[in-house]
Amino acid sequence: MPGYGEFCPIAKAMDVLDERWTLLVIRELLLGSRHFNDLRRGNPKMSPALLSRRLRSLEKAGLVDRAVDDGGRTSYTLTQAGQELSTVVHALGVWSTRWIPELGEVDLDPHLLLWDIRRTMPLATWPDARTVVALEFADLTGKSARWWLMVDRGTAHVCDYDPGFEVAATVHTTLRTLTEIWRGDRGWAAAMREQTVEISGPAAVRREVPGWIGQSMLSAVPRPDAEREDRPIRALRSA
Repeated sequence: MPGYGEFCPIAKAMDVLDERWTLLVIRELLLGSRHFNDLRRGNPKMSPALLSRRLRSLEKAGLVDRAVDDGGRTSYTLTQAGQELSTVVHALGVWSTRWIPELGEVDLDPHLLLWDIRRTMPLATWPDARTVVALEFADLTGKSARWWLMVDRGTAHVCDYDPGFEVAATVHTTLRTLTEIWRGDRGWAAAMREQTVEISGPAAVRREVPGWIGQSMLSAVPRPDAEREDRPIRALRSA
């Protein structure tokens, strides 16, 4: 892809970073994904062929190191230059959370939501014993409508099939509602008061579930003051 042909450092950075999906692959690497399938789970709408191309481009640019272990398994890690993009990616997330609140139907994806919840939910709040929480999305049908979060010996798992263990509690909601809670657009308490979230199970467990699942790392980002003239912007979508 031709570059911008400018000496400006921002333009030079964009020569490397502005291909579609590039920053999202870097986001996944920053969040700890090391293997191809994990990178795919973090970007479920990205084709395997395109992910392979982006990884090769990032390796060629000096942002990613590729290694193959004795068993033949390939892993990817960020170089120092890649790691230093952490502040850039975080700043973009903060800016978007503040100024692009719009969520279209195309933005809602249970696979991506549950994958993000799995890797960042506060494991220290979960019981020591294996614990399973089921989630039922009233606005979805088929296999996508029911999911299970399980924490076992300090490791989080997300399942789109019944793992076969006793369920401590079940969260009944919609995909949009849980996505908004995870993003911080609304809180657990408000959603439960509005009855857009209902949790079934023993009372002592029901009280703990919101804390077990938590909210995303960007959920606390302050939104614009509705009393001021600041207004959110609209995302530009390609056809």
